[in-house]
Amino acid sequence: MRRTTSASFLIRLLLGITVSGSILAGALPPSAAEEKFPPPVVPQGFGVNIHFTDARPGEMEMLAASGVKWIRMDFVWGATERKRGEYDFSAYERLMNSLEKHGIRALFILDYGNPLYDDGLAPHTDEGRQAFARWAAAAAKHFRGKDILWEMYNEPNIGFWKPKPNVQDYVKLAVEVGKTLRREAPEELYIGPATSQIDLKFLEACFQGGLLEYWDAVSVHPYRQTPPETVLPEYEKLRQLIDKYAPAGKKIPIISGEWGYSAVWKNYDETRQGKYLPRQWLINISAGVPVSIWYDWHDDGPDPKEPEHHFGMVAYPYHAGRDPVYDPKPAYRAAQTLCRVLQDFRFVKTLEAEGNDAVPCWVLLFEKDKKPAIVAWCQEDGKTATIRLRIPEGRYRMTDWLGQDKGVLEVTSQPVAVEVADSPTYLVAE
Repeated sequence: MRRTTSASFLIRLLLGITVSGSILAGALPPSAAEEKFPPPVVPQGFGVNIHFTDARPGEMEMLAASGVKWIRMDFVWGATERKRGEYDFSAYERLMNSLEKHGIRALFILDYGNPLYDDGLAPHTDEGRQAFARWAAAAAKHFRGKDILWEMYNEPNIGFWKPKPNVQDYVKLAVEVGKTLRREAPEELYIGPATSQIDLKFLEACFQGGLLEYWDAVSVHPYRQTPPETVLPEYEKLRQLIDKYAPAGKKIPIISGEWGYSAVWKNYDETRQGKYLPRQWLINISAGVPVSIWYDWHDDGPDPKEPEHHFGMVAYPYHAGRDPVYDPKPAYRAAQTLCRVLQDFRFVKTLEAEGNDAVPCWVLLFEKDKKPAIVAWCQEDGKTATIRLRIPEGRYRMTDWLGQDKGVLEVTSQPVAVEVADSPTYLVAE
C-alpha cells in the first residue's frame, strides 16, 4: 500500500465492463461467475479492510452499522499451516460466523510466505508453489459455498513479495494456484493480482502469463493523493489490456480491492478524507467496478504525524462497554449516509450537468422501483457550483454527505438549478 499522485483530468464516458474471453473446463461458466459479483446496487459492493479474525465486543456491530457488505482480510498461510500438510482454519471460521450474522461477505487474501517452505520467502520453488497451492485449495474447499472472493497475494509488485518483487515468480505461483483451484474447487471465485496502484507493466506481465484464464476479476489498489475521479483514465487503460488478453467470451471486471486516503497527508484532514470516501465508491460504481474496498476500518495507531495510522473510517482508541466502541470519523458518517439514503438504488447512468464549465461536476442517476435518485458533486476541493439538471419532475428530499436534511427541491420545469459542493448531495424523489 504505497501511495503517489497521478494526473488529474476528467472523463465523462460511462465505462463498460464487457470484454471478450472463454472459460477453462471445470471452472464456472462466464455467466455463473458474473452472477456471484454484486450488481451496481447500493450498498452491495461496498466494503472495508480489516485486520482481525476476532472482533472486539461491539466492533462488528459498529462495522455493520456503517452499511458495508464486504470485508477484505489477510488469509495467512504461515498462521494456518504450522505443520506440513496440516491446516487450522478455526480463526477464520470464527470470523465467517461473525460476518454471516451481519450479512457481510469476505474477500480473503491468500498471502505471504511460510517458514516451513522456501525459508519463509514468497514461494519460488516447485515445492513451495505446490505447497501454497495445496493450502489455498484446502481453504477454498473448507469454506466452499460461502461466496468468498479468493485473492492471489497482496501487492506482489512491491515489498510484500520477499525478498523483492519478481513478476515471473508471481505468475508461476498464481498459475499453480489457479490450476489447483479449478481442479479442486472450480465453483470458487479466484481474483488477482492486488497490485499497489494500477501497475500496468506488472498487470500486463500477468496477463501475458495466462492468468486471465484463471482469474474471475482483476483486483488493483488505486491509491493516489488526487481526487477519486482521476482514476477513470487508468481504469480505461486497464480495461483495454484485459480486452487484449482475455479468453474469448469471458467477462472480467475490475475490483478496487484497497484504496483510501490518510487524514494526515499534506493538505488533508479528516473532513477531506470523509468527503472522498463516498466519491470513491460512487465513481467506482459508475465505472462498472462491482466491489470497492475502503482502506481502512479503523486507524492503525495514535501517532498524529504518521500517515499509515490515519486511513480509518473510525479513530484508533477502543472504548470497551461504550456505544459506539470507536469514535466515528467523518468517513464513517459519510459511508453510513450513502448506504442509508441510496439503499437498494441501482446505478443507471451518468448525467450531464449544464451551465458550469469552470468546475468539473459529477451527476449520477440511480433508480429503485421506478423512483429516481440523483447524486451530485463538484470535483475540485473547496469549490461550489450551481448546475442545471434535466431530471424527472416531482419533489426531491435533499440530504448532504453527513446525513443532514437540506429540505425539499420542487422540480416543476426543466432544467432545474442545483447548488453542489465538493461533497455529495443526494436528491431522492418522494
